[in-house]
Amino acid sequence: MTNSKGIPRKLEPDLNLTEPVSIRARGFMKTFGPVLLFLPQLLVSQTTPPDQLFRKNCGACHGDDARGSAQGPGVANNPRVAEQSETLLRAFLERGIPAAGMPSFSELPAEQLTAIAKYVRRLNNDTILVPPAASARKITWGDPQPGDWLTYNGNDSGNRYSPVKEINRSNVASLKLKWVFPIQHFGLEVTPLAASGALFVTGPNQVFALDALTGAVLWSFSRPATAGMVGDAKLGTNRGVAILGDKVFFVTDNAHLLALDRASGKLRWDIAMGSGAGQHYGGTMAPLIVNNTIVAGVAGADHGIRGFVSAYKPESGALVWRHWTVPLRGELGTETWKGTEPLMGGGSTWLTGSYDSASDTIYWATGNPWPDSDDHDRLGDNLYTDCVLALDGKTGDLKWHYQFTPHDIRDRDATEPNVLVDADYQGKPSKLLLHADRNGFFYVLDRASGKVLMAKPFLRRVDWASSIGSDGRPVVKDPKGCPGDAANWDSTAYSPDTRLYYFLALEECVGDKPGGYPDQTGQRFLRALNIETGDIVWEVPQPGPARAKTWSGVLATAGGVIFYGQPNGGFAAVDQKNGKTLWQFPTNVRMKASPMTFTVGDHQYVAVAAGPNILCFGL
Repeated sequence: MTNSKGIPRKLEPDLNLTEPVSIRARGFMKTFGPVLLFLPQLLVSQTTPPDQLFRKNCGACHGDDARGSAQGPGVANNPRVAEQSETLLRAFLERGIPAAGMPSFSELPAEQLTAIAKYVRRLNNDTILVPPAASARKITWGDPQPGDWLTYNGNDSGNRYSPVKEINRSNVASLKLKWVFPIQHFGLEVTPLAASGALFVTGPNQVFALDALTGAVLWSFSRPATAGMVGDAKLGTNRGVAILGDKVFFVTDNAHLLALDRASGKLRWDIAMGSGAGQHYGGTMAPLIVNNTIVAGVAGADHGIRGFVSAYKPESGALVWRHWTVPLRGELGTETWKGTEPLMGGGSTWLTGSYDSASDTIYWATGNPWPDSDDHDRLGDNLYTDCVLALDGKTGDLKWHYQFTPHDIRDRDATEPNVLVDADYQGKPSKLLLHADRNGFFYVLDRASGKVLMAKPFLRRVDWASSIGSDGRPVVKDPKGCPGDAANWDSTAYSPDTRLYYFLALEECVGDKPGGYPDQTGQRFLRALNIETGDIVWEVPQPGPARAKTWSGVLATAGGVIFYGQPNGGFAAVDQKNGKTLWQFPTNVRMKASPMTFTVGDHQYVAVAAGPNILCFGL
């Protein structure tokens, strides 16, 4: 590179062109020295087109196409250049940085400096910029607002039905992507929480507070992955946080419960929820706030734990109560374990529960017994695995339980949502619990007593049991029969407007026999069930093969719309009444999370995790 007099200039060595630099912190001139190394070679006519002006003065170093050469970096599609205004670029050209080998170009006519600056600015019009590291806005909060999404399912009932209806059947086709927030983890399963204009989202051992209107970071918290983890906890799976007062509560991969300052993200306290020799406790769930306590469960039953759900004080993390899901000798239910004492009998509690404040009852789902398929030392029903537990909200004492799959040998976790609904049922007002289980049956329970009011297959092929008896027990034909994964942890919804229950189902039957069943290779369906009869009212087949761990949830709104993730790569809205597709957004990544909706400034938005990104949509 030479200056305007043809004298060679030595470039500054070992330039780091990717290191972010603050203009304010280091000064304007020092910032751009390594990025823009313009040197005029010849004075040219004022009428020269800008592209020619650039090539004649700058092309030798930066390339005729502005994409760089051995002599200088590219200035096209350069995020650091794209962040600067035309005025700043022109000022840099005029002043230069002589100490870095960048002379002043003040000898160029003013109109030529302006023309080059405009041209370089135009080369970067479509450059994708990295979101700012932090926003200047601070989080403040007051009383909860109707459009907030304050808990994992949006409300304590576990029913993802929102009364917000600005987005409805008539205008959902106009929905646009408002912003994207990336997290360095491809398989996000988080549901954001929304309050006071902020969204709270999680990744592996990470929490971010975002501006709900822009996606800009307000604060972030993270810690390294824990060595020696197993299962989903090792994968970095996390489904979200809980909010109470001035704190945000988060479960880490190694089953620690953390309290973070809601305004700043600073750690307030950290407690270990579970411990013990050989116990493989992990954490993947979003906590639930009940009676001013934080209720949380643990993962790890596929590798051996004694499961539990516990409540903790928000001020300190002190234990309020703990309910074990696997009994030891002498405890109620131990007679259902024939063999060695089940010190690591399983019974994970990794899905956020539901809560009925009127009866002060928590409804919590439990997972499979351990070992999963080797049952030689655990004969019997193996309580309280594969259950819904109705627990006293203040003490954690068991009110009742229902076991969906006694003596499970096919990993049929009952960790599917338990949706609490008040509705007329069979001609009378009823308090119901709706549940589509991994074992292929759709259940309607009386949530006061746990009595089974209805149980009906929601798949075309269920052959492990012929029916559910009048006593609530399955009539088992082949305990290793199909299905193994008819539904899963992803969110479900009930609409009081249509009286339909919505969820994703998997029609697949590979069985336990060599080669499986060739007639069913696996397909997912969005289904709407009549809760009175269990009949499928409508369904939407999902294109493409059913891939493992691509469960995506649903959201119902008072606008008459069902939002759901298409497992193989899309986000869509359908009419609640008939399943007609109203809007679709291709994500081109596997969908593994459940959507939510919120309002800011009287406008409704919908957010969902897709692959490594949080997507936010609005009208």
